Amino acid sequence: MDTPTFPTTSGSLALPGPAGALEVAVDHPDDDVAALPLVAIICHPLTTEGGTMHNKVVTMTARALRELGATTVRFNFRGAGDSEGEFDEGDGEVDDLLAVAAWVRAQCPGRRLWLAGFSFGAYVSLVGASEIEPGMLISIAPPAGRWDFSRVRTPTFPWLVIQGEEDEIVDPQAVYDWLERTDAQVELVRIPDSSHFFHRKLLDLRGAIKNGVRQYLPAADA
Repeated sequence: MDTPTFPTTSGSLALPGPAGALEVAVDHPDDDVAALPLVAIICHPLTTEGGTMHNKVVTMTARALRELGATTVRFNFRGAGDSEGEFDEGDGEVDDLLAVAAWVRAQCPGRRLWLAGFSFGAYVSLVGASEIEPGMLISIAPPAGRWDFSRVRTPTFPWLVIQGEEDEIVDPQAVYDWLERTDAQVELVRIPDSSHFFHRKLLDLRGAIKNGVRQYLPAADA
């Protein structure tokens, strides 16, 4: 499979990955938004529980970032959607992320790279971030206590964590305790009355993302 060029218009493509083709969606900002030299990769929740790049939290995260001028890249981990391969307990999924990030960096050398992830995707992006070293990391409902967070290195770049206070899947207190142990410079946003999937709170999530990252956006001519 040939490596595709980074598209100039929004659409889907197949990217060679470590376990076969990866299904990737690239979306550019709307025409009425000033495009910034910034690409944000967003990772989806657990494949074995139906998680894909079309998850509403993932698409809302992408929407929030595009409204600020970023180009977004969503992709399906191996075994999800039209991506080839099988679920690999997080190890292979980190490799998938590294492949997508390497492609973005090779194709868009003049743009900054950000990472975001929701739930399992937050875990994968946290592990991968130590190698990718993004300009910004957004972790939404990071599943502390559910995955091996000993693999996660404390981020040294801007880091935003968003957690629903009524999360029924990820224990909010486990997240707060983990953040305290990291002793990291992190901005934590707690969203009251919010479940894991931010039902009826997606607009609050959008606002939290936009408010949390705005100060780190590159200039339009950077």
